[in-house]
Amino acid sequence: MTAPDTATRSQPPAAAVPPDVEQAEAAIVEHYPRLVRLAYLVLPPALGRNRRVLTAHSLVQRALPRGRRDATAGVASVQGGVPGQRGGPEDSGYAYVRLRVLRAALEAGLPLTFRALPRRAQLPPALPQVWGLRLFPRSGGAEELALDQWLATLDGPGRAACVLRALERLPEPEVVRVLDEAGVPDPAAAVAESGDPANDALFASPEFDPCVLQARPTDLLRRRRLSRAAAAAGAALAVCGALLALPGGGWGSDGAAAPPYARNAAAERALDPAELVRAAPALWNTSSRTDFSTWPARGDRADDTALLRRALAVWARPGSSVVVSATPGTPSGPPMGPAQLLFAGAVDQAVVVLLYDGLRVVRYAEPRSGSAGAALDFARTDGASADTATALVVSRVDGNVRYLTAPWVTGVALRDLLKPGGQPTVLKPTPDGVTPPVPGPAPTGDCTSWNALALTGDGATRLITDLGELTPARLTSGAPGAERNVTEAAELADWSRIACLLPSVRSHGVRTVNSWTYAKQPLPEGDGTAAWLCTRAETWQGAADRVQAQFLAPGSATAAQAAAAEGAAACGPREPRVLAGVLWKSRAGQWYVLAAGSAQFASLSVSGGGVNGSANGNRLAVKAPPGAQVDLSGKLTDGSKAGVLR
Repeated sequence: MTAPDTATRSQPPAAAVPPDVEQAEAAIVEHYPRLVRLAYLVLPPALGRNRRVLTAHSLVQRALPRGRRDATAGVASVQGGVPGQRGGPEDSGYAYVRLRVLRAALEAGLPLTFRALPRRAQLPPALPQVWGLRLFPRSGGAEELALDQWLATLDGPGRAACVLRALERLPEPEVVRVLDEAGVPDPAAAVAESGDPANDALFASPEFDPCVLQARPTDLLRRRRLSRAAAAAGAALAVCGALLALPGGGWGSDGAAAPPYARNAAAERALDPAELVRAAPALWNTSSRTDFSTWPARGDRADDTALLRRALAVWARPGSSVVVSATPGTPSGPPMGPAQLLFAGAVDQAVVVLLYDGLRVVRYAEPRSGSAGAALDFARTDGASADTATALVVSRVDGNVRYLTAPWVTGVALRDLLKPGGQPTVLKPTPDGVTPPVPGPAPTGDCTSWNALALTGDGATRLITDLGELTPARLTSGAPGAERNVTEAAELADWSRIACLLPSVRSHGVRTVNSWTYAKQPLPEGDGTAAWLCTRAETWQGAADRVQAQFLAPGSATAAQAAAAEGAAACGPREPRVLAGVLWKSRAGQWYVLAAGSAQFASLSVSGGGVNGSANGNRLAVKAPPGAQVDLSGKLTDGSKAGVLR
């Protein structure tokens, strides 16, 4: 570069000094089409023609400088004005505006990154905006199309060099100077890639005129879908805002419930205490069903609307201070409709509400003192009958249990299963059917007693016990399909020997536990007669029943577990048979493999572990070494084979 050129570059250009804002506005208005065309051509074609048009207009309109300057301030002449009008003071406004448009158009072509905040030119234009139409310049011929495709291959500085040379008719040194002022890192390289000047006349084509436009509609189907979605979202937002604006959320105090998240007609009815179902007191006498749906609403707080509202709200939206528990297989969601009220009253140190929705019984309890927090328990009860809907646990405090008995229960007695010959203790429930507190079975520790309730009513006496859940389990005896209530002395004696095995089925959603003495076996060496029992705990969900086979040696106070299985059909109505074996030591010190099956077995066989033997019938006794591990199998009376309980 020559010395004069260097001297010229060292001086700040006059156009770098902002002109009077009115002078800049006059330049924009006078040369608006040329400036918009310049911005349109420099913008990246990847934006699409519609957005390029709107962005070009936005960049030119935003080129107006901020603030005001004295119109009398001296402004030097600037080279590179509008062709044919250079040299006058009025050209300085145009040069300044052109430089701002060029800078903004180059910034709009920069890619967005997460490393820096986006510049204003990189974002879609705020103004002008056109709704429902797509705008683009008139289409040209093949030459214009080829030029547009070639421009797409250049970067922003290259397109800017082409436009300054073709539209502004600036000489190459002036193009380099303007690009340098616009912030281009390498203006000479941009000029070098700007192409052949032979095509410069095409830049004035209507193809590149964003002021002469054609209009077409946008995607009408997509626009309709978006309009409907926006209307629905707006309506939902308005409804939510109105609900949140209501005093207290529109429902008053909901105690320990979480904030409301949805409202609809069904949910409103389910949470309205006035919609609670209340059965008539004598409905159970005439109803074809005798289950929880026939229980009347009882308790001294059955008409406490505020309490019932809190219970329903916590059921639907348990907050963080609510302790929630559910028996296995029990959904813990909100009610599908208005529930039935079974009980509401103060019991011990809590206020308790019992609700029933046809599938579940729900217990809500809050401190009687009014302190924060609540408890919510769910128990599945579908398929309940008069035998399994006799009572519910209403309170469990300090190892004591209170029950709410069914309306058809006329007598309640407490019985210790480990003392079959003892007389039961008669209990007197309250008029609402709540029993006095009775000691519950200890979950751990020595099994010195096991309490159960004998409930008399509806022509039968049923035995129930607490297994740590909202619904007590019914105890029965007898072969599968012929279970009966435990009332006979022999049945009570059997339960006294297996009651201490009940903790293995605690908290598993148990509905009934049946004990069946399926075989008796004379022991070798005249050591007496042993009994084989099968205990089946059926669950409310019906898919996780637990089965145990027990061996009761003569003189033993407690049966020993011989085999156990979960989800098995054995010892039940679907498969009323069972086979199990134990390794037993006689009084003389000899070890035997003892096995017994139900009456369906015609023969038994054992092998492995140094033992090999078989026997006709459903009992087997074979000598064995200590600790022998054997395989036991049997053949049924129909000729098919069956294995042991597992």
